[in-house]
Amino acid sequence: MELSMSLKQFRRLLDLVYIGNWVLNSTRGDERITEFDDVEALVFEKCKSLGMANLTEPLDGSAIPSRAFAEGGIHEAIMEYEDTIFFEILAEELARRDIVNEGGTEEDTDQINERIGAYIAEFERNGTDNIVLNL
Repeated sequence: MELSMSLKQFRRLLDLVYIGNWVLNSTRGDERITEFDDVEALVFEKCKSLGMANLTEPLDGSAIPSRAFAEGGIHEAIMEYEDTIFFEILAEELARRDIVNEGGTEEDTDQINERIGAYIAEFERNGTDNIVLNL
């Protein structure tokens, strides 16, 4: 198979491959999905021949993203995504809980969406500062 792209597009592909493998494998510990590690290694191996050797380093005979790559801002993008998803999931879970606790049902989508919006607005203003847990 042959794939043709500019160096800028290839650099973006590196980001996409790294983010994808991070999402799929970062929480798996010793149970990584090695097929995704293999694809990442295959793509990062190309860095050497394209003048981007600083973005990769060897590990056990494979090419992996270098420390320079990993510390070059990609984790900020991942963290921004994680923060957004965290607050969206939390808002939806709280909204569903509230509606059900008030006698509604999971099918009350208009009420749930309205409550989600209120929670999102609160989180945008105050983050988690106003969350209280009664344990």
